Amino acid sequence: EVQLVESGGGLVQAGGSLRLSCAASGFAFADSAIGWFRQAPGKEQEGILCITNGDGSTYYADSVKGRFTISSDNAKNTVYLQMNSLKPEDTAVYYCAAPEDITTAQAMGLNCSHYEYDYWGQGTQVTVSS
Repeated sequence: EVQLVESGGGLVQAGGSLRLSCAASGFAFADSAIGWFRQAPGKEQEGILCITNGDGSTYYADSVKGRFTISSDNAKNTVYLQMNSLKPEDTAVYYCAAPEDITTAQAMGLNCSHYEYDYWGQGTQVTVSS
C-alpha cells in the first residue's frame, strides 16, 4: 500500500531552520508528485508547496516563497522541505501528500498545485518560538 512518512519536525527559535523529509513507498514515485500542507490549531489546512517528481517543476505559496524550498530525490523516493527564516506563524503540523494519478492534470498543463492529493502522511509538528 501507499505510505508516506514525515520526519524532521521539532522546536526551533524564530529565524532558525528545519529540514523535513517525506519518505514514500508503494507507488511509482518518479511518475508522481509530492505536496506539503500544514495546519495550525483552529486554522484551515494550507497547501504551501509541491513538486512534480518527474520534471522537477514546483509551486510555492506566497506565504513561504523565498523561505522554503522543496526538492525531490527520486533514487531515495524522498522529498525534502527546507525551511529557513522560520516565523512563529509557521507553527503547525506539516503533512506530505501524493496524488493517485497526475496524467490528466499534466495533459491540461496544470502544475502540482492543481493535483488531487489522495495519500497522506501522519504529519510532523513544527513549533517556532518567538
